[in-house]
Order: sequence, then structure tokens, then C-alpha cells
Amino acid sequence: MHSARRGRTWVGVVLALGFAFLYLPVLILIVYSFNAGRLVTVWGGFSLRWYGELFHDRQLMGALFNSLKIAVSSASAGLVLGTMAALVLVRMGAFRGRTLFAGMITAPLVMPEVITGLSLLLLFVTLEQVLGWPQGRGLLTVWLAHTTFCMAYAAIVVSARLGGTDRSVEEAAMDLGATRVKVFFVITLPMIAPSLMAGWLLAFTLSFDDLVIASFVSGPGATTLPMEVFSSVRLGVSPKVNALSALLVAAVAAVTALLAWLSWRQAGGSRSRQAQDAGEGSTGGGPRS
Repeated sequence: MHSARRGRTWVGVVLALGFAFLYLPVLILIVYSFNAGRLVTVWGGFSLRWYGELFHDRQLMGALFNSLKIAVSSASAGLVLGTMAALVLVRMGAFRGRTLFAGMITAPLVMPEVITGLSLLLLFVTLEQVLGWPQGRGLLTVWLAHTTFCMAYAAIVVSARLGGTDRSVEEAAMDLGATRVKVFFVITLPMIAPSLMAGWLLAFTLSFDDLVIASFVSGPGATTLPMEVFSSVRLGVSPKVNALSALLVAAVAAVTALLAWLSWRQAGGSRSRQAQDAGEGSTGGGPRS
């Protein structure tokens, strides 16, 4: 009994240390976002000064909006392309070139970002010389580059879900006369909806956080937030970066709480419907006089 209690205490201590290692730096960053001093490592009193200056910094806010636009668009496009690739890999069975196709889909997952960024830069330069498009590097080339690796991550997430779905419902619908397109939108799409959301969120996070690939394929006027923060860090960290980071952490926490609440509400509604159906079944199934 004593050894079991000591084991639980040791597990609790290790768990607390692990959470402290992960989240204590984030907590310190949030606290120092309210620092009145110019030095990020020296506490100069409580103030909201840097939050006000953050919203007046056009360069930093412009980089933030660029990152948001690129992340949303590339995650959406990557999810569509990745879902199509997952359908080909999972539902079309064995076909000539399937191994090569699967390898090309998963290649961006294991390829170093430096190689990916350099290869995409050479591709864009060659296309501009041969076709005249794209003209220079900017938001378009960053979006194309991010869509490339976002598609790979979305394809892996969606294909894992597709491989675990029951196809008997889809086959029954087609036996009753439904077309493949209608079966996909009415039956398959709702079944894989959680994986679509997970794939989009993963792609959005990776695109929003990318620095290396964007540095290769971006140009003047196409600075993303990671590039702006990295360039400012080399000159000395500004407390405005702490304020921006604190706002991003708050936004992520709010979105996570909203998704958790929606999931809990959906699960509660499903359980109530099941209980109601069970009650109606037990009432209607009794002996009749």
C-alpha cells in the first residue's frame, strides 16, 4: 500500500514537471507581455503599453494578416486536394503507379524544409522563364508552396479515417440507386467530417508557423509573421512580440474551448437521442392487450 502511494506520488511529480516544462515558458511570455519596460527580460511594472503599440505597428500587423490569409487559403486548398488524394489511395484499390503516387504524396512529410523550399524556388524561377508565370515571388508563390505540404498532411489524416469507415452503408446507398457523387456528399463526407476538421487545423497551424519554405519563395511585400518575428529577434526582441504572442495563445485557447464545447454538446445530444429512442422502443415493444 505504501509503495503504491509512493508510485502515484512519483507519477504526479513527473507529470507536473512535464507540464511545467511545456507551459511555464508560455506563462512567462504572457506575464512579460504586460511589462512596461523596453527590455523583455527586466520587469518594469504592469502596463498595457505594448498592446496599444502592437495595433499601431503596420508592418507587424500586415505580416500577421498575410500569414492568416495564406494559412486559411492554403489549408482549404490543401484539404480539398488531400481529400481527393486520400480517396484515390483508399477507395480505388490497387492500380498501376499506386506506390509511386503514395510516395509522392508522403514525400513532403519526410523531406527537409530547406530542400523543399529550394526546389520550389527553382520551380517558380523556371516557370517564370518558360511561361512568364508566376511573375516574381510574392503571396501567390507562398500560397502555392504551402498548399503543397498542406495537401500531404491532409491526405494522411483523411486516408486514415477513410480506411476505418464502414463501406457497407455506402454500398447499400448505391444499391438503392444513389450516385457516387451523392453518396460521397450525403454519407461519406459526414462520416469523415472530424478528420477533415483535424486535417484543416493541422494544415492551418503548419502554414501559419512556417518560416523556412516561406523565406525561399516569398518576395517584397509578402512577409509573413514568422519571417517578421525572426528578423526582429535578430535585432533584439521587442515587447510587442510578447503582446502578439499572448494574443495568439488566447485565440488558440478560445478556439480549443469552443471546439471542446461543440464536441461535448454534440455528444450530449447524441446520448439524449439514443436514450429517447431506447425509451420509445421499450414503450412500443410491450405486450398489447
